[in-house]
Amino acid sequence: QVQVVQSGGGLVQAGESLRLSCTASGLRFYGQAMGWFRQTPGKFREAVSCIGRDDSSTYYTDSVKGRFTISKDNAKSTLYLQMTSLKPEDTAMYYCAADVYYNENDCKGRDYWGQGAQVTVGP
Repeated sequence: QVQVVQSGGGLVQAGESLRLSCTASGLRFYGQAMGWFRQTPGKFREAVSCIGRDDSSTYYTDSVKGRFTISKDNAKSTLYLQMTSLKPEDTAMYYCAADVYYNENDCKGRDYWGQGAQVTVGP
């Protein structure tokens, strides 16, 4: 059984940083394409950042380029999203996903999702 468990999130002020973490079990973590997505009420869930099966190629949505960094620690079976220079428009529920569909221009979640973590960025 695949389980994806997230940690992190919270309330910060604009310009501050936050790190999200995600562990996945029940699947081979090494060589797994994974990603971070976010959703706000009334909107579709969007891909924020993904990392490919080669564990090095990455995708970022335009609005977070230069501010967010995705990384993967295979020894700890943990995926991270380091978020810096946060803006109020980054406020959303963030989800980690395993076994995502990934290419350099797009990323889509499939079957395995974390429980979500709220990130709220104040003015």
